Amino acid sequence: MSSVTAVVLAAGKGTRMKSALPKVMHTLAGRPMIHWVVRAVLEAGAERVVVVVGHGRDKVEAYLKGAFGERVETVVQEEQRGTGHAAQVALPAVSRGLDEDSVVLVTAGDTPCLRGADLRALVDAMGDPTRAMAMLVATLPDATGYGRILRRDADVVGVKEHVDCSAEERAIREFNPAVYAFRLGYLQKNLPGLQPNNAQGELYLTDLVARANGAVADRPVDPATVEGINDRAQLSALEARILHGLARRHQLAGVTVRDPRAVEIHDGVEIGEDTVIERGVVLRGATRVGRGCTIDVGCVLTNVVVEDGVTMKPYSVATDSRVGPKAQIGPFTHLRPASDIGESAHVGNFVEVKKTSLGRGSKANHLAYLGDGVVGEDVNVGAGTIFCNYDGFKKHVTTLDDGSFIGSDTQLIAPVRVGKGAYVATGTTITRDVPDGALAIGRTAQQNKEGYADRLRARLKSQKK
Repeated sequence: MSSVTAVVLAAGKGTRMKSALPKVMHTLAGRPMIHWVVRAVLEAGAERVVVVVGHGRDKVEAYLKGAFGERVETVVQEEQRGTGHAAQVALPAVSRGLDEDSVVLVTAGDTPCLRGADLRALVDAMGDPTRAMAMLVATLPDATGYGRILRRDADVVGVKEHVDCSAEERAIREFNPAVYAFRLGYLQKNLPGLQPNNAQGELYLTDLVARANGAVADRPVDPATVEGINDRAQLSALEARILHGLARRHQLAGVTVRDPRAVEIHDGVEIGEDTVIERGVVLRGATRVGRGCTIDVGCVLTNVVVEDGVTMKPYSVATDSRVGPKAQIGPFTHLRPASDIGESAHVGNFVEVKKTSLGRGSKANHLAYLGDGVVGEDVNVGAGTIFCNYDGFKKHVTTLDDGSFIGSDTQLIAPVRVGKGAYVATGTTITRDVPDGALAIGRTAQQNKEGYADRLRARLKSQKK
C-alpha cells in the first residue's frame, strides 16, 4: 500500500456553539474534539496529518503542536468557502514529497467518535487500483440534514446535500458522513475544477464523487461513530457516549466502576485492578490510580498519582499531587499542587495541603492548613493548626521533624523548624525554632474573675430596656 496522509478540516467557527473558543477546541472526556479525530487518523496509519485551520487558529495550532509535535502540520483557510475549498487549501501541503498513487484521507475535525479501524477500512479499499476514491456510508431512519447517497446499479455515483435534494431524494435513508479516501492524483486533477453549483454557493468536496464515474468504494459504518457536533447539546451527548465507553474499558480491566453513568474518567487516566470508583467521582488529566484503592463518592482528582491501597474518602479534591501507599485522605480534604502524602499518612476532614510533603505515618486529621511545609515521619498535627507561610511578599517553609507533636490551635510562623520528638502545646504561636525533644508553650496567663459574668449580664440586660 502507498503512503497515507490525512487532511482534517477544522477551520470553521462553529457559530451554533455560541462560543469565543474554536469549535474543535471544545473538550470531551478531557481532550479537545480535534484530538480525537487526529488520533483516529494516526491509528489508521496516516504518516502525516494536515489540519486546515481558520477561526481561532492560534489556539488550535498551539494545542496540536503540544499534543502531536511534528506529526501534524497546519494550513490556513482564510475564508471558509466549503469543504472543497478547504481541501484545495490543503492540497499543496499534502502533495509535498508524494506520488500520485498515495492515499489521502479527508475528514472533519468535529467527529470525535470516529474510529481508526473504520478509517483503516477506507485505506484498505484503496488497494484496488481501479478505485479513484472510497467513502464511508451510514443509514438512519431519518437522515434529515445529511447529504444523501445516490446509487446506480449498487454503485455510488453521487451525493446530494440535503438543501439541494428533491422530495424523493430526501426520503433516502443512506447518508454521507463526509469521510473519504482519495488517490492523490485524482485530487490533483479534479480539485481545482470544482464549481459552486449549489444553493449555498460553496465548493463541495462531494462533487468529486460524481466525477469518479462509479470508481468509488464504499464502506458502511455505525452512524453513531460519525456523528458530528454543532452545538452544546450534541457536545454533551457525545461526551456521555465517550465517557461510558472509557468507564466500560476500565470495568473490563478489573476496576469496579459503581455506576458508569455517574462518573467521569477522562481519556488517559490509568486505574489498577481491584480499585473501586464510586459515584460522582471525576478523574482528569494524567491521573494514575494504583491497585486496591477506594476512590469514594464525589472525589475529584486532576493529574494525581495515587499509589496502591489508598482510600480517598468522600468529596476530597486533589490536583498535581501524589498520595503514597495505604494513605487515607478525607473526607473533605483539599490537596493543592505539589502535595506529597507519604505511606500510611492520614489527611482528614477540612484539611488543606499545598506544596507540602507529609512523611510516613504522619497525621493531620482535622481542620488544618499545611502550606510550604516539610513534615517528617510519625508527626501529629492537631486540629486548627496553621502553617503561616506568607509574609505578603514571599512564601516560607515550615519543617516538622520526625516524631514531633503539634497541639491543636497552633500557629507556626515560617520560616521555622520543630525538632525531632519536640512537643508544641495546644494554643501556642511558634515564632522560633524548637529544639529536639523540647516543649514549646506560648500562652497568656489565664485569669478568672469571680462573679464578673453575672454582673456583666445584669448590666447588659438593663441597657436593653
